[in-house]
Amino acid sequence: MTYFQPTRRAFLIGAAAAGGAAYLRGSTALASLDPNSFTTDRIFHATHYGPFEAVVRDGELININAITELDAQPTEMLMYGVKDRTYDKSRINYPMVRKSYLENWQNGDTKPELRGKEPYVRVDWDTVWSLTAKALLDTATEFGNEAIFSSSYGGWANAGNFRPNVMQGRLLNLIGGCTNTQGDWSAGASQICLPRVIGDMEVYSAQTAWEVIRDNTEVFVFVGCDPIKNNRIEYTVADHQMSGPWAEIRDAGCKFISINPQRTASDEYVGAEWIKIVPNTDTALFLAMAHHVLEQGLEDQAYMDKYSIGADKWIAYVKGEDDGTPKTPEWAAAITGIDAAQIRELAELLAKSRTEIAGAWSLQRAQHGEMTHWAIVNFAALTGKIGKPGQGVGFSWHYGGGGMPQSFKSTPTGLSQGRNWVKGICPASRITEMLENPGQKFTYNGHEGTYPDVKMIYNAGNNFMSHQQDTNRLIKALEKVDHIVSVDVWWTAATRWADIVMPACSTLERDDISVGGTYSNDKVYAMKKVIEPVGESLSDYHICEGLADKMNLWTQFTDGLDLMDHIEDAYSRSAAAEHTPFEEFWEKGYARQEVPEEARRWVRHGDFYTDPDKNPLHTNSGKIEMFCEEIAGFNLDDCPGMPVWMEKHEYLGNAREGQLHVVSPHPWYRLHSQMDQSSTLRDLYKIQGREPARINRQDAEARGIEDGDLIELYNDRGTIIVGAILSDDIMPGVVSVYEGAWPSLDSKGRCNSGLVNFLTSTQRSSGLSQATSANTVLCEMRKCEDPEGPNMAYEKPEITEDYEIAEIDEDLLGLDRVEQITENLLADATEGEKIFYERCTVCHGPREVSHFTQNQWKGITPSMFPRAGLDENEATLVMEFLMANASDAPKADSLQ
Repeated sequence: MTYFQPTRRAFLIGAAAAGGAAYLRGSTALASLDPNSFTTDRIFHATHYGPFEAVVRDGELININAITELDAQPTEMLMYGVKDRTYDKSRINYPMVRKSYLENWQNGDTKPELRGKEPYVRVDWDTVWSLTAKALLDTATEFGNEAIFSSSYGGWANAGNFRPNVMQGRLLNLIGGCTNTQGDWSAGASQICLPRVIGDMEVYSAQTAWEVIRDNTEVFVFVGCDPIKNNRIEYTVADHQMSGPWAEIRDAGCKFISINPQRTASDEYVGAEWIKIVPNTDTALFLAMAHHVLEQGLEDQAYMDKYSIGADKWIAYVKGEDDGTPKTPEWAAAITGIDAAQIRELAELLAKSRTEIAGAWSLQRAQHGEMTHWAIVNFAALTGKIGKPGQGVGFSWHYGGGGMPQSFKSTPTGLSQGRNWVKGICPASRITEMLENPGQKFTYNGHEGTYPDVKMIYNAGNNFMSHQQDTNRLIKALEKVDHIVSVDVWWTAATRWADIVMPACSTLERDDISVGGTYSNDKVYAMKKVIEPVGESLSDYHICEGLADKMNLWTQFTDGLDLMDHIEDAYSRSAAAEHTPFEEFWEKGYARQEVPEEARRWVRHGDFYTDPDKNPLHTNSGKIEMFCEEIAGFNLDDCPGMPVWMEKHEYLGNAREGQLHVVSPHPWYRLHSQMDQSSTLRDLYKIQGREPARINRQDAEARGIEDGDLIELYNDRGTIIVGAILSDDIMPGVVSVYEGAWPSLDSKGRCNSGLVNFLTSTQRSSGLSQATSANTVLCEMRKCEDPEGPNMAYEKPEITEDYEIAEIDEDLLGLDRVEQITENLLADATEGEKIFYERCTVCHGPREVSHFTQNQWKGITPSMFPRAGLDENEATLVMEFLMANASDAPKADSLQ
């Protein structure tokens, strides 16, 4: 099959013309500024940090103007960070290639051991597209597509539908696909465990409507949960709608309790009672509370009989009938640090009250992380809470406006990624293990996989170098990879250890579309182009378009359309298009999607509680599985069939004298590593230019450390330099360092910036999920006596701009190999398969159908199908495809 192929010059001219037209099209927005002020443009845009008007003069962004109608509580990240980072010196202005790679791309002597150490050379776009195309085709033809690894999971790079991982996925799947990451760092353990326990991921599910909580809940328990902080950002566009409702719930007389090693902003806001707990021991607490409930006869046996299975086996364990150790409050007091009398008092309060328990994702980022959320579910089932108005469990109260009523409307969908012919995966937190152990078997979600022998990493819009654990090990493991390509806006860690660096423009420099409210989905937002791209940067769409053109796949990638055509098509698939024409939506900047009145009374698991026979859970039994035969049948020594206490390989219970437990919560002024380059924000919280570390005053004084001192946190994995914040609101023996700092190594190998992942361990959560255990880590602490100058994390690497570059002979690239690869991909797809890949996008679900079970898909589709706008026939076709190709379907593909 042949396609019309535009010339390189025609493509570039066309892209520039399309960009200019889009810019003119986006030049009007809401008039919410001083009407007498002089500006050239006020342009609507939207980000993870909120919607806003950009104030532009002479083509330059001069201010961010919040729109209180849409975001009543704009954060510093929006007001200062967005502008800061747009023009920050850490911008990647031009295409770059690492010096040794550029000099030796033909002979292969590219010296990967020099990544992160040697200069980059400024080149043109044709050079980076040529070298990237050759690397992709070399890898695919010599080692198979499974040797190409995508680290671009999740899509947190920006709030737009045409975000980097989607564009990359569409491009790579045109040449046969690649090995993808599976799962994520956010909630990797529970997203695999909980569907088997309670029939849904839960960690990414909507929560009971907040008015139901206000009117019914007597006790609300935060277990590691900090919604006031974490709802400052969203996966889509934040609008901070839940801040007011939290105050209403508080003022209605609801009692808040916070179980946490440190006191949080949310605790202050709602006036929560703080119960200090040793990190990673929440499972022991809930087991002990269950024991006391049973001892006092406060359990709801009738509820368990009707709504659960396996209660008898778990209760036998709690009573100690299995192992001879009753899980009494005294037993738990020695583990958790909570007094036995307080455990009894808490157990009785929760059992006798209308109680809602909010568990944070952070709880399951630990060794045996599956156990904690499961233990909370079992305690709530034991006391008869789940599904009742204002009661039960919720594991997403801190995220995405959890608690806001849902519109249940379809949202804009982006470009299809097509079929990935590579079925193998790498669990998201196992990248280092994969690189170190090609061919090694691993278990995931009840199946066995094999780590591929990765020869190339393609990374777009993802700073995996900052969030992968044990960073020193990862840096060493990367030396075995032949090619690393990174696409980003800024010089993050993921670009500083790359061979080929392609500069993406920020969303302010292109057009896109998104939605407001991860769960409410009550607004569709235009992400209009505000300014022209900085330097020679291009949008992710145009970067992939150029690479597709280089490989003679331009028509297949673009469908012959420009980006604005795709945006308009995406909008047409949303419910908003039914009442607001695209032109009106684009002019205004947003369109609302009505929230039905009944959504304000919606109760999580409410239908199941009302009629469990008519509305069974998507578990094997249709009920809450307090003991799960399926998980037990996997025979995993680190994840049994019910929630039990298992000692961690590192925690305060087995710490040496002087060791501290490190927790790494989400930052206040960042989205993971995003915004770390904002100098205005850094001035608000950094200490001597380093990441702050919150430590107990007693621990500091014992080591001669004062407020504002630079200190070293260290273990056998690495050392970081951070700034001390002395506090009485964190328990002794615990130190808190926000995740996501940009790294910078000094001459002694210490991270002079304070990236906590130089300390964290690659220990898996379990063989069920292979998830991260970033919150299971010990370290030692001392005052830093020899810091080496300022933190250089935000400086550009050394760049050579006057390097003589020979024009690349395209005959050396072997571009004709594309046809050999693609002609094997022309198999017929079913109608359901086409619809799934074109429209059914779910941010944290698997990209490959066979990576989830039939029941797991049944738990995802009730929220996925409405957002995709599928009619009954389309939903049926997609469900047939999913059921026929799920991991437990007859003859389904394995993970290999």
